[in-house]
Amino acid sequence: MAVLPIRITGDPVLHSPARPVETIDDEIRTLVADLFETMDAAPGVGLAAPQVGVDLRVFTYGWTDEEGVRWRGVAINPELLISPPPPGEPDLDEESEGCLSFPGERFGLRRAERAVLRATDLDGERYEIDAQGWLARIFQHEYDHLDGVLYTDRLSHADRRIVTKITKKLGWGRPGVSWMPGVDDLEG
Repeated sequence: MAVLPIRITGDPVLHSPARPVETIDDEIRTLVADLFETMDAAPGVGLAAPQVGVDLRVFTYGWTDEEGVRWRGVAINPELLISPPPPGEPDLDEESEGCLSFPGERFGLRRAERAVLRATDLDGERYEIDAQGWLARIFQHEYDHLDGVLYTDRLSHADRRIVTKITKKLGWGRPGVSWMPGVDDLEG
């Protein structure tokens, strides 16, 4: 297992749809172990393969809910069914979101309150999770990465202007920019 560098917005792998996993083999198992190690080191609640430069439809997640239930798993070739997000402006206390590929910043974003994740695990078994609240948000965020969409792409016009200024100021928005969890002083 290894902690991998996390790509920052502008890297082409983050802005293109990922390829399906064809075979769950030792290479995929190593990738998943590295995703968990990197996610935990960041720290984050989810990490998609494109965020570490691998264009495959895989993401990991790890989060503890209000009741103390630990949700931790891998989604290979996932499908995601969502309800429509509620209308209106996001509540910044309840709907603030960050991303390890746009580290150190948070913005308000409306997401669907419910999501059904259908995916394959490392044993090749299909599973389904009917998620609500933050777990549903995590699934939507990570699934977007597999389609080449960052949460910053979904922000309001005003917030996207701020994102553009931050990107320019920090020298992001180009291929090859990354940060290393545990080494660089960034988080998102």
